[in-house]
Amino acid sequence: MTSSDRSQAVDVKRSYEIRTYGCQMNVHDSERLSGLLEDAGYVRASDGAGEGEADVIVFNTCAVRENADNRLYGNLGRLAPMKASHPGMQIAVGGCLAQKDRDTIVKKAPWVDVVFGTHNIGKLPVLLERARLMEEAQVEIAESLEAFPSTLPTRRESAYAAWVSISVGCNNTCTFCIVPALRGKEKDRRPGDILAEVEALVAEGVSEITLLGQNVNAYGSDIGDREAFSKLLRACGAIEGLERVRFTSPHPRDFTDDVIAAMAETPNVMPQLHMPLQSGSDTVLKAMRRSYRQDRFLGIIEKVRAAIPHAAISTDIIVGFPGETEEDFEETLHVVREARFAQAFTFQYSKRPGTPAADMEGQIPKQVVQARYERLVALQEEISWEENKKQVGRTLEVMVAEGEGRKDGATHRLSGRAPDNRLVHFTKPEAEVRPGDVVTVGITYAAPHHLLAEGPTTEVRRTRAGDAWEKRNAAQDQPAGVMLGIPTIGVPAPLPAATGGCSVG
Repeated sequence: MTSSDRSQAVDVKRSYEIRTYGCQMNVHDSERLSGLLEDAGYVRASDGAGEGEADVIVFNTCAVRENADNRLYGNLGRLAPMKASHPGMQIAVGGCLAQKDRDTIVKKAPWVDVVFGTHNIGKLPVLLERARLMEEAQVEIAESLEAFPSTLPTRRESAYAAWVSISVGCNNTCTFCIVPALRGKEKDRRPGDILAEVEALVAEGVSEITLLGQNVNAYGSDIGDREAFSKLLRACGAIEGLERVRFTSPHPRDFTDDVIAAMAETPNVMPQLHMPLQSGSDTVLKAMRRSYRQDRFLGIIEKVRAAIPHAAISTDIIVGFPGETEEDFEETLHVVREARFAQAFTFQYSKRPGTPAADMEGQIPKQVVQARYERLVALQEEISWEENKKQVGRTLEVMVAEGEGRKDGATHRLSGRAPDNRLVHFTKPEAEVRPGDVVTVGITYAAPHHLLAEGPTTEVRRTRAGDAWEKRNAAQDQPAGVMLGIPTIGVPAPLPAATGGCSVG
């Protein structure tokens, strides 16, 4: 905010709550929104706060699902009577749906106070204060990026792991995706700015970062350097104290040999790759405007496995894209068998308003899509389990996570992530272990979606990241986490969440 904006910051402690829907870019934006509000004097709503009790409720929306607007208006409708009985309560709507629908939101829900877009999230505190003083809704949608998200204040959800946005927007034209229309063309940050942010995070105790972009490995196209992404990975390898580097999500078109080499040769770049497939059929890929074909995709997988034998590779797949035949679907199953993904985020195609695919001929009947989806899930479950069984007997370093194991309390276990991002539940050691610390364990059992280490922990390594977690928790009571409308994996989620058409690859 500018100095004049800061003068309008609230002078009393008002509480806020953020509800996030969509991809990891939205999750990252919500961390920025939290930071902006707290920088302006707001405080996060407490754990025990019920629905509608916060003074400010912010919806950070997604526009890629067919019923995204119905979900938003349903939630807004429930809040209308609560707002009427809560003097001074404000409701703000931002994100992709706000960018897309603009004035429609206020027309359908006139009790909304602020509507802002994907390009001007930094204006939220000022818009809230303006709406309060003027007693009328403020709608402000910027057509281009005003400030790169990572330059704004932030309230990170994790003391030991962090997102680092390296680009925003996307230059692709996938027919199932509306993201480029809402996020704009790709805009890259300068490498020096990215590395400065990473170094600052490490100085705060962060030991794991996830480089984030709508098409992360296209980084450099905006600054005229085709090898910029591999150079960035190698530069991250030189940052002392940075133990783990991940990135999401790449696009097969831009995934070059120099990136594979950088992954293999940079010790703190983790042996994990999320490579969106979407379809195994060349015909469907062409209709999707995905600028690669089956052979190219499998060739990438082969090269990665040759350079990084223990790499865990995951993917996104859409089933039932318009015009998909049984033969097309069999091609997808073929790629799944050949690639042997550790995990796949699988989606049934549904129309995304505003995308070319929504108007294509050959829309597949729901029952056909469902049947294909179930076959794909069954095959991937079998492969995931077989691949996880190969981990039994291995000794792994696991970074302890917070909130990963829902049954940890009952089973007297802790949970964390292996270098390849597999979820590991392990027996709680006698020594104190904090999120961010690293333990060495032997894998004794494998399930399709997790590993177990039932024996004793062989080593507990206390880390600066664990110190940072401990310091954060000692300084304040733990507030409620950002309420996500998506399943998450880790803090921050190191793999794309289940968003389908909003896949950032």
